[in-house]
Amino acid sequence: MTSLSADHLLQDLTRCERQVWDALVQGDVAADAELLCESFLGVYGTGFAGKADHTGQLEHGPTVQTYELSQLTARALGPEYAVLSYHARFQRCGHLTAEDMYVSSIWQRTDNGWVNIFSQDTAVAT
Repeated sequence: MTSLSADHLLQDLTRCERQVWDALVQGDVAADAELLCESFLGVYGTGFAGKADHTGQLEHGPTVQTYELSQLTARALGPEYAVLSYHARFQRCGHLTAEDMYVSSIWQRTDNGWVNIFSQDTAVAT
């Protein structure tokens, strides 16, 4: 993978990942569902979650008030797969303080664009 294509990959995956976060901010179930594959698996401090769990959290509206992503890095895992890893600082709706975590999301390139197949969040140690 050339440096230009690596930069392009980072831009594409960052755009997709921000769309997931924006869906959480806007409470947009449809947008969230469109970005996740049917067999999506999330690994969180609370356990495992599927697509229905991820989209279901938005049934009562937004779950995130604000977010910032930093330290973004993308790596190709093959011709159709890539991982985006980054630091996220975000504030949940109804909470007074921000939280920090590291995230790795695996994306699959399809005929319709990228879909998120896996995501793991790791809380930053305090």
